Amino acid sequence: MEQIDQLRAYGLFDARVPRYTSYPPANHFAAETDASHQSEWLHAVPYGAEVSIYIHIPFCKRLCWFCACRTQGTKTLWPVDVYVNVLLQEIALVAQRLPDDVRMARLHLGGGTPTILSPQTMTRLLSRVFDTFQKAEGFEFSVEIDPTEAATELLETLAAHGMNRASIGVQDFNPKVQEAIGRVQTYEQTHDCIEILRGAKVHSLNMDLLYGLPHQTQTTLVSTLEQVLALQPDRLALYGYAHVPWMSKRQVMIDSEALPSAEARYALTETAQRMLVMDGFRPIGIDHFARPGDNLALASHSGGLRRNFQGYTDDRAAVLIGLGASAISQFPQGYVQNRSATAAYTSAIGQGCLAGARGHVLSAEDRLTARMIEHLMCRFGIDVDALDAEFPQQRTIILQAVAELVAAYPAACRTDGTNMQILRAFAPLVRVIAGHLDRYRAGQMAHSSAI
Repeated sequence: MEQIDQLRAYGLFDARVPRYTSYPPANHFAAETDASHQSEWLHAVPYGAEVSIYIHIPFCKRLCWFCACRTQGTKTLWPVDVYVNVLLQEIALVAQRLPDDVRMARLHLGGGTPTILSPQTMTRLLSRVFDTFQKAEGFEFSVEIDPTEAATELLETLAAHGMNRASIGVQDFNPKVQEAIGRVQTYEQTHDCIEILRGAKVHSLNMDLLYGLPHQTQTTLVSTLEQVLALQPDRLALYGYAHVPWMSKRQVMIDSEALPSAEARYALTETAQRMLVMDGFRPIGIDHFARPGDNLALASHSGGLRRNFQGYTDDRAAVLIGLGASAISQFPQGYVQNRSATAAYTSAIGQGCLAGARGHVLSAEDRLTARMIEHLMCRFGIDVDALDAEFPQQRTIILQAVAELVAAYPAACRTDGTNMQILRAFAPLVRVIAGHLDRYRAGQMAHSSAI
């Protein structure tokens, strides 16, 4: 009870803070940073550099009520095929601006529902990607998969093109919870999808779950986790449902009275973590779990864990190129997000222009703060010596930040005079603590619950 009281006193159950998949968060991006910066930064990528590619497919045959992603519904594949034609043009525009011999370290297809594409359309898209970008050593190709929209031929097409990691959306298996979020998906559908993937020699499987959903209880979550563990994934992501109906209009379909309280959400995460650890998973950051031999677990142990728009990663590429409507590119110089509306994105690319419409140019202060926040999110602490080596002449500023955090959260943080660590019992506070360093911190309604 004392720990709960301290977490409550530090604002865990009331605060709304960014997830810090970038710093500054995307809600701070502005129109002053646009396609001209995107073009300049693509030209500046070094010869022979490794880059990662993210391709956004914004289409879904059903719009799940819980989802706050940039998506749109479609009943036919015609608009999807038209969109892929535009993606092919964007790939060419990007390639024109990159130096020779850039290699692709990662390729990730997200959405939306990437598996909505027909095998023929997927083949056109992937053939163009692999014709344009040479694969780097250790290349990883991952795809977000909706088991209710994943035809066997399409999954086999992805595997034939080298997909070696599948990220399978589950959210929750309880029928009452599924009906409340507009996503009906049976265990049998998920099991069959996984069997097809394993039969196609795709052995690295992630599964995505949500806590904090309407009608979700300790009992229902434990039941879902038991079913998930029976499927033997290599990684799990257990995200907190972000109820932001003022930002995502479809969420008005969800009964807010049926949502668990902030303290009930905390209890759900504690139960899930205990259960997953008992099954042999290692906790990674705030919401990921991995088997001990998985690359993510190894990166967490070695200090190589990073955080980007896809969450936790061991990707070391300094450049992430986002393709498609609303996709975000990350460069050492800053961030650029493509036009969000599909029509606006299509218009820009059709005119032979890049689609960047908003973003942020990173200052020296931004870069240092971003790395301190990444240390917190990945290591639950700040390694002063590592930051000092990366940012020469900034040790005094780093030590000042450490001192401020320890002073603001004395029960939660410890320091040896240089390095700072968040105590294990206070790990759920990490986003709140990171927010203390955030000079762009917006109003609370711009973000999701801290727990």
